[in-house]
Amino acid sequence: MHIVIIGNGVSGITAARYIRKLSDHKVTVLSSESKYFFSRTALMYIYMGHMTLKDTQPYEKSFWAKNKIDLVYDHATDIDFANRNVSLQSGGNLEYDALILALGSKSNKFGWPGQDLDGVGGLYTLQDLEYMEKYSAELSRAVIVGGGLIGIEMAEMFHTRKIPVTMLVRESNYWNNVLPEEESDMVSRHIYEHHIDLRLGVNLEEIRDDGNGRVKSVIIKETGEEIDCGYVGLTAGVSPNVDWLKNTELVIDRGILVDSNLGTNLENVYAIGDCAQLKEPQEGRRAIEAIWYTGRMMGELVAYNVCGKILDYNPGIWFNSAKFFDIEYQVYGDVLPDPPPEHKSLYWEHSDGNKSIRIVYQGPDETVIGFNLMGIRFRQEVCEKWIREKCSLSEVLENICLADFNPEFFSFYEKELLENYNQNNSGPDLELKSKRSPDSVFNFLKS
Repeated sequence: MHIVIIGNGVSGITAARYIRKLSDHKVTVLSSESKYFFSRTALMYIYMGHMTLKDTQPYEKSFWAKNKIDLVYDHATDIDFANRNVSLQSGGNLEYDALILALGSKSNKFGWPGQDLDGVGGLYTLQDLEYMEKYSAELSRAVIVGGGLIGIEMAEMFHTRKIPVTMLVRESNYWNNVLPEEESDMVSRHIYEHHIDLRLGVNLEEIRDDGNGRVKSVIIKETGEEIDCGYVGLTAGVSPNVDWLKNTELVIDRGILVDSNLGTNLENVYAIGDCAQLKEPQEGRRAIEAIWYTGRMMGELVAYNVCGKILDYNPGIWFNSAKFFDIEYQVYGDVLPDPPPEHKSLYWEHSDGNKSIRIVYQGPDETVIGFNLMGIRFRQEVCEKWIREKCSLSEVLENICLADFNPEFFSFYEKELLENYNQNNSGPDLELKSKRSPDSVFNFLKS
């Protein structure tokens, strides 16, 4: 059987690797973005000079031939699903027995005047990075449209080269459609501390032309203010890269609709990663999740299904992690920006304003359902075990040392968190029971 995978991001390459582990099927990976797989999450570090492109490629060039994975550096222009044939920009084609679509995302554009001028770009592909590099020389100011994780990455990239940055964010506080109020406020403060010109509650009206087809400035919709700039970064989210397939037999909504086995409406055609939209996502999960780890999980699962070992997709308890300049962020379980009345929170924030712990709980038993960490690291396995086993808030607090995952010589904040709880709770004071040690954590996870 010949399996063709379109897309060589983490989803497609994970699928290729696991198909090879499970079978002797012929595997071909097609991509026009790059010849070799690289870590997309490391793009910013290439720009910042911390890494080279080669540093982001986890496999030697010889890996692919040794593992009998054929790489085709070309662009898919059309798919004939009836005859199982992929047309290539070079004029050739690839026939397949099974097809895995790992098409990734594209940066959102909302029809702004001037959005296609020279000097306007996103931050998703390797080509986006090269484009950004091209326009960075002697750049007097960059304007970033949109917030979220990609926007703040782009801001940090420009900031490291001392390029002034203005950010236009439509929300009243940074990422407050995802973060609770206190954490959103913390991130906003942190952005200001890095001398970023953060404009909250505003929208882009248009991008103006310098008369030669290049960016000259942007206009803010609410005020009419014109901001001179030489580059505009569009980071108002991403969407599945599926427009070129919308007139085919494939059933597409926002993304390619897939079942629990990641199969589409067409026989032997699968979709994974950012381009896949689950028909029936699990409770607490979204239909489309453009997240690195879910892409990897889908890649592994689809390999089993293509090879006849049928499994259902189960991403488990929601988690994510990121970085806002110097503040690391982790979330496990249900932490909502606008929670329902039954969701209660224990929130502690350090006096420096750059660290916090939020534990979300509900019900008469105060069952813990989520953790939100800013500037502090908790062990994923421990947090998930507490959520999965429906542990009470008091049990979690008494054993909070088990979760701490900060490096050696870092400060620890369990006592402050417990004091915060005891001062604001009418019941008996809690005391720490567990010790912070590898043996304690191991025994807890095995119990």
